[in-house]
Amino acid sequence: MQHLSGLDATFLHLETAQMPMHVGGLHLLDLAPSKHAGFAAAVRLHVAARRHLASLFSKTLVPMPFAIANPVWVEQDDVDLDYHIRALTLPKPGTPTQLDACVARLHAELLDRARPLWEFYVIKGLQSGQIALYVKLHHAALDGQGAIALAHALLDVSATPRAVEPPTRTSAPQTEPPITALLGATLRDTVSQCVKLVKGVPTALKVASDLLRSREGGDDAGDARNANWLTELSFAPKTLLNVTIGKRRAFAGVTLPLDEAQRIAQAFGATLNDVVLALVSGALRNYLIAHAGLPQQTLVAAVPVSLRAAGDQQQNNQVSMMLVKLASDEADPVARIGAIMQASAGMKKTLSSVKSVMPTEFPSLGLPWLMRAMVALYGRAHLAETLPTIANVVISNVTGPRVPLYLAGARMTADYPVSIVTHGLALNVTVQSYAGALDIGVIACRQTVPDLRKFAACVRDAHAELMACAPFAVAAPAPKRRAPRSAAAGVGKPARRVAPARGRVTA
Repeated sequence: MQHLSGLDATFLHLETAQMPMHVGGLHLLDLAPSKHAGFAAAVRLHVAARRHLASLFSKTLVPMPFAIANPVWVEQDDVDLDYHIRALTLPKPGTPTQLDACVARLHAELLDRARPLWEFYVIKGLQSGQIALYVKLHHAALDGQGAIALAHALLDVSATPRAVEPPTRTSAPQTEPPITALLGATLRDTVSQCVKLVKGVPTALKVASDLLRSREGGDDAGDARNANWLTELSFAPKTLLNVTIGKRRAFAGVTLPLDEAQRIAQAFGATLNDVVLALVSGALRNYLIAHAGLPQQTLVAAVPVSLRAAGDQQQNNQVSMMLVKLASDEADPVARIGAIMQASAGMKKTLSSVKSVMPTEFPSLGLPWLMRAMVALYGRAHLAETLPTIANVVISNVTGPRVPLYLAGARMTADYPVSIVTHGLALNVTVQSYAGALDIGVIACRQTVPDLRKFAACVRDAHAELMACAPFAVAAPAPKRRAPRSAAAGVGKPARRVAPARGRVTA
């Protein structure tokens, strides 16, 4: 029996029918046509042989009596893989647009909390002749880095699966604990978390004191950067994206060459994360201009950041969020990426100062009632439209494997993340680097962003704009990449004339 951390449980308490709190991925796989029919069964056998390598596959939630505190995880020995790994076939012709619509529909459905919180869907009938695998995992069980650890357990570096040591049973299968054990565990966990919070107060006070001192004028350049960040901290402007969302989802995938993004970063002296922020900023700028909704004030991105220590392989949440101004009010893409670099550097400096005191654990007694009531009120009262906006969009960048990977003998050619949207944040852009490409997954509330294909095209245009602005825009062509799934028409016009982008857009 293992208590959920305060951060893990938050994703359970925030969940409603309009705001599912699972993350996922859309994977495209190359497989011989003769093996398509039996691939779902092959995946079940593959997962069955490796289920012991990842606790996510077998841990199940056990709620506290009357939901007075966070639930606990209990290992379930008998997992119905026929339920968790399903097969479906797209109607003809099986276009990328149909696949994206299928993913959007599946992603809008809640996971069954009476079972382990994961589902796999093997999707056949693709026009390309490939197989797709859509994966859905609850965020209460793992974060982005935890998902990568899970992938390492399932995936191989060759078409021949590696040998895996069989599980060793050291104890009897766990059963649901009695009420007295649950209540006792809750009391012990609450006391333990209170003690940890009290012990952390001196460190937290020192960090707060240093930040306040830097705002009043520090002694070094680091203090000055903190002072600038604190002085400029403000609410984000309202946009058409910052509203109460509905149940339906829209999804689109975009693939861009990783080496081009790296060349852009090198040309501007930026990080790859800065380039990702600039891509989304440029795309949002063009998209909102096309909808007559670009604010004069810069947009702000909520950017997840990992708190995980090096080498930590735990499959839980160790993540926080930082806010970065996107300089969307700047028409010049060169000035825009420069402003983003400065804002990102200042935020990273501040984050490094407070990272050690950011809590992922806190007392949970009574927390489920309080959080569920607050979330219900926020949605029903449409407070996203009336309360100040902290951020306009969520942007996440995850470093993935550099080499092609295989699942049950099938080569994975693309890995699009599928993340979460919430009331007030109707658009989420998550980027994963994989095997020489940037695979970008865009998820949105469908009623808020009904034309997500156009935003996906704007991402492509923003990439072309940065390539054209960089000194190497007409350099030697990049190596041949995997074929595009589809192309979508551009939206809006960039501030400068741009060269054609290499890559692909799917929507």
